[in-house]
Amino acid sequence: MTTSPDLLSHEFLLPTPAGRIYVKRWEHSGQASNQAPVILMHDSLGSVELWRDLPDRLARGTGRAVVAYDRLGFGRSDPHAGQLPVDFIAQEAHTTFAHVIAALQIDRFVLFGHSVGGGMSGVMGPACAARCEALITESAQAFVEERTLAGIRAAQGAFAEPGQVERLGRYHGDKAAWVLSAWIDRWLDPAFQTWSLDSALPQVTAPNLVLHGRGDEYGSVHHPERIAALSYGPSSLVIGDWGHVPHREDAEHIVQRAAQWLADLASTQ
Repeated sequence: MTTSPDLLSHEFLLPTPAGRIYVKRWEHSGQASNQAPVILMHDSLGSVELWRDLPDRLARGTGRAVVAYDRLGFGRSDPHAGQLPVDFIAQEAHTTFAHVIAALQIDRFVLFGHSVGGGMSGVMGPACAARCEALITESAQAFVEERTLAGIRAAQGAFAEPGQVERLGRYHGDKAAWVLSAWIDRWLDPAFQTWSLDSALPQVTAPNLVLHGRGDEYGSVHHPERIAALSYGPSSLVIGDWGHVPHREDAEHIVQRAAQWLADLASTQ
């Protein structure tokens, strides 16, 4: 694993037709790397800031640049003009994500998606097949499961308690109520109940590392098992004793696992 202490980061607001997108990149000072950067895709309530020290750890562990961005309506990006469309997971590859990789002139990349960001990665893999070297999904949903809906309903009750939406506002500002509604309303919407990755996964040709916790309150192990079984590319399935956020619960292990997997892939290419 790379242990260079010389990491630089820079951030900017990227203009897009829908609004400005907050983007941050971590890279090694004085070390030009020909390795594809890792692009992080955040979860339903997530943001660049909520990745905490994972980007730094991944950059040091893999020797690669790491890029993260706030989807429109989240974090430091501009507000979203309306509701999330039913096909928002599939749309991401062709909207904000496309603007980010174009602005940073990224030709090839590795995707690392958490929760719904993992679902987005499962769609982006085939949508960008010629450019996606590998993808890592963490706690990704592959279909709408009652366990997922039960977890969302429980969270809905918890966020109804005084001060909880304000806590979310630390990361999303005055967009916090929209972020919460976008998650709860879309996933509980009857029109969303037939969503799945079943049609996308057989088109995933890139190698994929599938990480999931047995204690994930938003999805059973049927999700990673389906991702690994349906993906056309070679899959490495890892089920651990984690909840929904393994990179926060067991950061060192997750980074080491991802770094070693990417190094093994690179050695075979």
